[in-house]
This record gives sequence, C-alpha cells and structure tokens, in this order.
Amino acid sequence: MIGARALSVRLGERDVLTGVDLRVRRGEWLAIIGPNGAGKSTLLKTVVGAVTPHRGDVVVDERPAAGLKPRERARLLAYAPQAPALPPDMTVFDYALLGRTPYIPYLGRESRHDREVTASVLDRLDLTSFAGRRVGELSGGERQRVVLARALAQQAPVLLLDEPTTALDLGHQQQVLELVDRLRRADGLTVVTTLHDLTVAGLYADSLMLLADGRAAAAGRPDQVLTESLIGRHFDARVKIEPGPDGRPVVHLVRGGT
Repeated sequence: MIGARALSVRLGERDVLTGVDLRVRRGEWLAIIGPNGAGKSTLLKTVVGAVTPHRGDVVVDERPAAGLKPRERARLLAYAPQAPALPPDMTVFDYALLGRTPYIPYLGRESRHDREVTASVLDRLDLTSFAGRRVGELSGGERQRVVLARALAQQAPVLLLDEPTTALDLGHQQQVLELVDRLRRADGLTVVTTLHDLTVAGLYADSLMLLADGRAAAAGRPDQVLTESLIGRHFDARVKIEPGPDGRPVVHLVRGGT
C-alpha cells in the first residue's frame, strides 16, 4: 500500500535520514521505533510530503507520491503530527471537521455527510461532550485525541501517526490504540506509527522498523526486532525481553547494581 526507496533527508549540516527503505502492505500496522533523534518523525513527514527537498521515492497505492496533487494525497494519506499548532479559539468539532477538507469543493461548504463523519469520529474517541469546547481549553491528552480525530475524519486508507499516545493517560492510550486497531481491521486501513513505548509497539504492530542515526538498523516481526542485543546496542539500555501472555515480546528495564 505504501513504500519508500532510498529516502534521504539532509537538514542544514546534518543527515537526518540516509537510504531508508520502507514497505507496508495494505491493512498492515508498521511501528517505527528508535532512540530520540533517530529520524522517526522526519521519516513520517517525508512520506506524507511535508519535508522537502529529499532524495528517494515514495509510492502510495502503486502511485508515485511526487505526482499527486495535494487533495489527491490528502485522500490517500492522513497524518497526525506529534505536536501540531492548534488554533486555540476553534471548537473541537470544527477542528476535527478540517479533516474533511479534501472532500469539500473549493469555495464550498461541508455537507451533511461531512458533519456526520466528524460526529461519528468524535463519538468513537469519547470526545462528543467536548465538541463545543475551544481547543485552547483542553488538556494535553485531550488535544492529542482531537488531533487524531481530525486525521480519522479524512477517511484515508493510510494513517500516519507520530507518537499518537503522547500525553495520554494509560486508559486513553489503550482506548486510542484499540480504536486504531479496530478501524484497521474493519476498514482495511494501513497504519504507520512512531511509538516511544517498545512493549506497546510490539503488542499492536504487525512489524517494526528500528531507526538509529537516520538508518534502518533492523526491520521485521516484533520478536525479530525487539531483542536484547538490538535494544541494548541502539538505546544504550540494559533490558530483559520475555514473551507476554500472547507470545509477543515484553521489554523490561534491568536495574543497575549499586
């Protein structure tokens, strides 16, 4: 459904990405993991077309992304950044409704269907009671869910989420991840996320990519990427990895001796 070949990005004097290949099948969930500064967010932004210039190619649904018009791209790729600039005086409903922009004619207004889609998404994210509130009045976790609501309202077949659980408490983390997983399975969504929590990444994603210093250090099934050797080397951390109840890897920090 989505692929990239030899993606490279240089910002100023620094190579942020170098020769990264990416391939995600339709309906698959890929989680990109890696230490801070590894290039995870830049990779997502490059795929969605928010980083230029770059070297390499991105293909979406067998179509070169470089040849897509902005509205065409927005109907294929929905992107939720980690820390967007939110208009503080806009209501939650109106902000989420912006996700319908690719379907609204130029100089036109949203349709009844657009409003129904937006209302349904807010309901799924437990945000209906917030619909009339101003975005600037929300907590960090509430704003994170509103950003996800705008992305889901796009109804694009590919969902790109940069740290979607940042600032969420444990219950809302699970709620958001379960919702994304249900939508993926029910609607055939292709999902690419960056995730900070390695155990969570291994629990929900079908496959992982480990980025380190702008390069793909490993890729494959969660049990192939979440190994004590790879995590120890690239995160500079001592960990113990054990299979969880469902057989997926659980990452435990190992406390240092005194």
